[in-house]
Formats: sequence, C-alpha cells, structure tokens
Amino acid sequence: MPEELLSPREIRRYSRQIMVPEIGQAGQEKLKKARIAVVGAGGLGCPVLQYLAAAGIGKLAIIENDFVDEANLQRQVLYGSADIGKLKSIIAKNSIEHLNNFTEVELFNLRLVAANSLRILRDFDIVIDATDNYETRYVINDTCVMMGIPMVHGSIYRYEGQVAVFNYKGGPTYRCFNPWTGRYDLKDPDPGSVGLLGVLPGITGTWMANEAIKIITGTGDVLSGKILVFNILTNLFRVINIRNKPENHVIDTISSTQINNRKNI
Repeated sequence: MPEELLSPREIRRYSRQIMVPEIGQAGQEKLKKARIAVVGAGGLGCPVLQYLAAAGIGKLAIIENDFVDEANLQRQVLYGSADIGKLKSIIAKNSIEHLNNFTEVELFNLRLVAANSLRILRDFDIVIDATDNYETRYVINDTCVMMGIPMVHGSIYRYEGQVAVFNYKGGPTYRCFNPWTGRYDLKDPDPGSVGLLGVLPGITGTWMANEAIKIITGTGDVLSGKILVFNILTNLFRVINIRNKPENHVIDTISSTQINNRKNI
C-alpha cells in the first residue's frame, strides 16, 4: 500500500482547506509537492510567504538581501522591533519555519540578477515577483519565459494595488504588459516620499498568494492575460486585458544587453 503523502497531523492542520470542494485532499497534496520562489521579502513578500506557508506549500525559497529598518515595520509584518538592523532573509525564514514546520524554507541572501537567476530559479514551479525594482522584474520574467514557468506579479502605489499572472500556459509575459524603456533607474515609488497605507501590501500580497494557490491546484480563474487593479480608498476594481505578443516568448539569454536590445521595443 503506498505511503500517504499527508500525515495525520497535516490532515488535521489543513482540514478547513481540505473541506473546500475545489481543493480536497488531492489539492492539498499538490500544495505539499509545490515549490515556489518568492523574490523580495518586503511589504508584498511578507504576506505572500505567510499565507503560502499557512496553506501548506511544500517548499518556499526566500530571495532577499536587505536589512530590517524601523520604517518597514508599519507594513512588513514578518518583522518586529527587535529585528531592526538584522537581515530580512534570516528573520523571514525563522518566522515561516515557526509558522509551519511542514514547509521547507530555502534561503538566498542575495539580489536576483541576470547572472544568477537561472541557477536559483530553475527548480521551482512558480516565481513570485514581490520586488519594487523594474530591472529585477525583467530578469524574473525572462528567466520564467526561458524555463516555461508562471510568474505571479504584484505592485502597489499609495491606495492602489495590481496583481497579474504572466507566462501562464502561453499567456502574455511581463514584457507584453510593460515593455522595457531602456532605463535602469526605474523603481516603484518609495513609501518614504509618497506615503503608503500599511494594509495595502497585505491585501495585494494575499491576493498574489491566492493566484499561486489557484495555479498549483488547477482551480478558479487565474489572472493570466489580464491585470487586476483595485483601490482600497474608493473600493473600485477593474480588470485590464493584456495583449499577447509572440515575440516576447522568444528569449535566448538573460543579460543587460538582452534587456536593452529587444527587437519589439
């Protein structure tokens, strides 16, 4: 008789989730076998990591090289006052392992760049973009396209959040949504200069985790070919369709030259 994938403790732990008809025990087993890499452990990465670990993802990778700052604590909920000045990656790993010791956590205390992305991301089923850096997003996108795996993307600005899934079953890539401009100084607005309501990254990151769970379990309507935009001040939601451009699915190398000289831009 084959050994059960889920232990009795895991079945008890995830019982409310297993009760959901679209998940069931088969879906929970898929979650346990899943391997997800999360790039960034800041405002978006914290809720993504928390809810994926709580859901029972078998393996999570944390890719982050920043330190905890006191101004982070208003929204980066994996960290506390005693963590100021410490590496986010190590604190996040400890927090996730404390949350769910059934989830394996792999740590990459570095910045994801073109030179290391294939080596780091090659063994994962999904890559989650929880970064605030445009250049890194293109590296994530191009790596995912080369490896044929989905990229879950999120971004935030003041009261507005965006969530999308790229490179899913031949769907649009991040380059289809946001073509490269040739600038390397682009970054999401700094909360220190524009302000940010702390719950926004929590809501956005939780939605990103939900998209990853749907992809793994094969349930629901995945945000592929569209981007969800919502405003937590006005409660307005809209979905923007993204046109798929076949030329964005042909990527041979990941480098600054490749980023700068794509023919379709």
